[in-house]
Amino acid sequence: MASLFTGKVLMANREEDEVETERELSRALDNKVLLLYFASARCPRCRSFSPLLKEFFLRLTDEFYVERASQLGLVYVSRDETEEQQRDFLRSMPKRWLAVPFGDAFKRELELRFAVSEVPAVVVLKPNGEVIVGNAVEEIQRMGPACFQNWQEAAELVDRNFLLAEDPEDWTRRSITDPIRRLKYKLDKKREAKKKEREEEGEELS
Repeated sequence: MASLFTGKVLMANREEDEVETERELSRALDNKVLLLYFASARCPRCRSFSPLLKEFFLRLTDEFYVERASQLGLVYVSRDETEEQQRDFLRSMPKRWLAVPFGDAFKRELELRFAVSEVPAVVVLKPNGEVIVGNAVEEIQRMGPACFQNWQEAAELVDRNFLLAEDPEDWTRRSITDPIRRLKYKLDKKREAKKKEREEEGEELS
């Protein structure tokens, strides 16, 4: 998914930090269902929907509600009139949200690419950038967090259990199949070690 934002800059919510390196974007977005939230703080429908989306996101990612955060990311693409409006809106939203910087022309590129003509709009994407749902606003309103399971199945995410043995600081996967390959490699090494131990024990017995 980071490929969608290659060469672009995203902002970390409620901080001045930019998330722009390939590694940072990979850690934030790869192997996740990604929501692109197109909205404006001044839009009445957005003001009504945004608290629902915030609750939706927290129910799936906050440790207060779930033992393990769902593989879900969100990038806010604003139509706010001023940078202050965008900043004030994001301050009231989850810290894990990312945002396209105010005034960045990339926002218009995303609107055209995903045919967003009105707000609020939530485009749901697979890790490879393919669209799962063109606008999930109604689905989120109707089903709440239950709709994530459908998206997860459509996205064919790699279970993060494969990644638990990895050092997060060295997590620089080149593809979503890397964890499977690494797991197989570790299993093969364990088998070789056990085989060698049995051979050595056999030599000692003889």
